[in-house]
Amino acid sequence: MNKRTGEIEYPRQCGCECKEKGYLTATGNTTGNATGNATGNATGNATGNATINWRSGTVELLKSKFIERYGGTAQGLRVFRAPGRVNLIGEHTDYNDGFVLPAAIDREFLMVVRPRDDGHVRIYSANMKSETEFGLSSIEKIEGRWGNYVRGVAVRLLERGFALKGFDGVLSSTVPTASGLSSSAALEVLAARVFEALSGFVMDAVEQAKACQRAENEFIGVKCGIMDQFISRLGKKGNALLIDCRSLRYEHVPIPEGVRIIIVDTGVKRQLASSAYNERRAQCEEAVRAMARHKPGAAALRDFTLEEFEQRKCELPEIVAKRARHVISENERVLAAVDALRKNDVKTFGKLMYASHKSLRDDYGVGCRELDTIVEAARKTTGVFGARMTGAGFGGCGVILAKAEAAEDVVKRVGDEYEKMIGKRPEIYVCTAEDGAGEIE
Repeated sequence: MNKRTGEIEYPRQCGCECKEKGYLTATGNTTGNATGNATGNATGNATGNATINWRSGTVELLKSKFIERYGGTAQGLRVFRAPGRVNLIGEHTDYNDGFVLPAAIDREFLMVVRPRDDGHVRIYSANMKSETEFGLSSIEKIEGRWGNYVRGVAVRLLERGFALKGFDGVLSSTVPTASGLSSSAALEVLAARVFEALSGFVMDAVEQAKACQRAENEFIGVKCGIMDQFISRLGKKGNALLIDCRSLRYEHVPIPEGVRIIIVDTGVKRQLASSAYNERRAQCEEAVRAMARHKPGAAALRDFTLEEFEQRKCELPEIVAKRARHVISENERVLAAVDALRKNDVKTFGKLMYASHKSLRDDYGVGCRELDTIVEAARKTTGVFGARMTGAGFGGCGVILAKAEAAEDVVKRVGDEYEKMIGKRPEIYVCTAEDGAGEIE
């Protein structure tokens, strides 16, 4: 804590003024210096240990901030977490009833809470240095405020008949915002888990993810698919999660040992509600309507094979055909990628990542120079299996799969090439696959 200002200080990459000594190496990040912290993360156990150290240190700081802001003692305070995610493959398939393969990561939200009996919710964000407050009996959207994600979840839970208990909370996060690592979904799932635990009800995990998705669709106004909320709620340490976005059946798929997930943040921020995201979704729906005339019962692009698409693409506007080709081929890549992981064939998985990136760039039109620079730099680096853009595109992050022993060199070489081509050093995170959201103490 800064003794002069009274503010909590965090590792720089969490979005705060991050200099709290003793926790800087706990972020699992590198920001251009590929030695030091990156070495420990890249070689294996240090990443998990760093997460634990950062988390325990931050919890104590958040408790201190909570007492300072809301009074009382540390007795009875409860602590919850919810992870961000990286999608290994399967982009823009979720809202087309398709398949995705994300992993929950060790970039997370933490919240210290204490229940209250008056039906009010107050949450202070240490990252944003602002507070949101509302009554559960009358919830309204406030334009441009992060608290809307919590409000939206409360509305959906109340609609489902749950009696919610209010609370005070102090929140922090190491999930970069607007980078494609699902900070909004993590906050929604965190809020749902807090309401569930404090209010004394038990909610099915899949139904909880669906309620959080609906909050983002209807309260926030972003027509996202189910993937982000699903993985933040149902992630499993050491595993990716294959999700069938139609049936919501899922399967945990182990990530082979000796493989590291490296995330490179372009620093190009995305605003989904104002981007071309909704436009792409409408184009996919247009393709389905056209092709379904020849295949009764087809309800989404997931229902068509590439062979069927090739037969009917001439009936579609060129831009609509390109969007459809990406989604249909991406679904096939996801299933092939899962099969490769089951066989420990990471080389094949990597080739599918490169193919996914090309399809997203050329057919779905969501690429940018910064993302291409990351992928091409990774392609030239020894020890890399594959790389692609991840998230909605238009900026955000690239994801790289690499050998553990090569991770340090990958961080340095990709960072160097990005700085040379783009003119700034990217944030780079060496991550592990983590458990989904829940109470930690």
